[in-house]
Amino acid sequence: MANNFASNFTRQVMMKVAEAFESERVISKNVNTQLFQGAFDPNTGDNVDIKRPTDYQSYRSSAGDISANKRDIVTGKATATVQDYITVGVDFNEADEALKMGTDADRFWDDIARRIVTDLEVDFANYMMINSGLASGDPDQPVNTWQDVAKAGALMNSIGVPMSKPWCYALNPYSQVALSNEQRSLGVNPEASTALKRATLTENFAGFQVMSATSLSSYTTQTGADRVGALASNPDVTYVTAKDSMTQTLSVSGFQADLDIKAGEVIEITGRYSINQSTKTTAVDETGASIPFRATVTADVTLSGTGTGDIVVTGPAVYEASGGHNTVDSAPVSGDVVTLLGSASTVYKPNMFWHPDAFAIASVPIKKLYSTDTIYTSADGLQLRTSKYADGDANSQTVRIDLRPAYAVLNPFFAGHGYGNA
Repeated sequence: MANNFASNFTRQVMMKVAEAFESERVISKNVNTQLFQGAFDPNTGDNVDIKRPTDYQSYRSSAGDISANKRDIVTGKATATVQDYITVGVDFNEADEALKMGTDADRFWDDIARRIVTDLEVDFANYMMINSGLASGDPDQPVNTWQDVAKAGALMNSIGVPMSKPWCYALNPYSQVALSNEQRSLGVNPEASTALKRATLTENFAGFQVMSATSLSSYTTQTGADRVGALASNPDVTYVTAKDSMTQTLSVSGFQADLDIKAGEVIEITGRYSINQSTKTTAVDETGASIPFRATVTADVTLSGTGTGDIVVTGPAVYEASGGHNTVDSAPVSGDVVTLLGSASTVYKPNMFWHPDAFAIASVPIKKLYSTDTIYTSADGLQLRTSKYADGDANSQTVRIDLRPAYAVLNPFFAGHGYGNA
């Protein structure tokens, strides 16, 4: 087939890929993709910071005099970090032929878009898993009832997650099978045309849009039966330390010697309880019991031969006298019991639940090649580039489609792992 060097070639390719790209997205359509829009440019570097929302302190007094109570306003920052390129390259002649075949070749463009979306959402789902601060249920219990989903919604409510935007709950497909035996009346438009609509089980249950997702991430706990230890020292519980990363370092001891702790595992501190982030009152469950404080491990760590080491977790335990930024009812201290939830040598793939403002995805503008380029920006700010170029040495012509995302954690207390309940 003769080469077609029409000036609008990359534009035609982009129109085909962009349509399929929008149709295939699921998780990435349910997080904040606008917050960092326009923040990156070719000279920005690997990170861009924005201010986190400020939680102001209020005062109550009979005379209205606050002169003795005024405190400095401390505002944290959220950082969007640039990720690797996601690129699909195809032979020019294949792309040219697919364009000439029109609708008969739609599968060609669908396959390209599906690969980009799959890579994006698998990567981002893993980022979500290791940066979510909440956990509902028991990792050793499957989600097989709608009550398990509702408990995640109750946790979100109890923690004070705002309902300003629809919450999301992403199910493992086999959780969907279990739930289908329990309730058949939930559902959405049967004439669904996009991957998100086809994946959605219900648009409003316990505050959630509940959907099936194949991109959920997993972690594997390592050998070692002793998964209970203690804090070896008092952790730093000040907001000023946690405000930018929203993480906390816990020095622990008493665990299994040489234990490998994996990113995504959930820890629980005995005797410390979560509070409502808005009212600052202790959160309680359906029995009236206080909800134990939990946090998620953000990075793999191997403890020493004596079972000691430092674990970095997200969803930090903050406790200060002022109370304005507290996340727990009392400060964790040395000697507090720390439990790694779940069993040894087990694969866990938690369902995920989140408020859209828990995380953000941004697009990084990609530099222009010495070729023919077309840029597409979706309505919610994600950007694709299509380039047509020749390799003179290899005597070949190629079309490449690129996406370069950046990810940010806005509030880890707006997202969590969803497990079942005994």
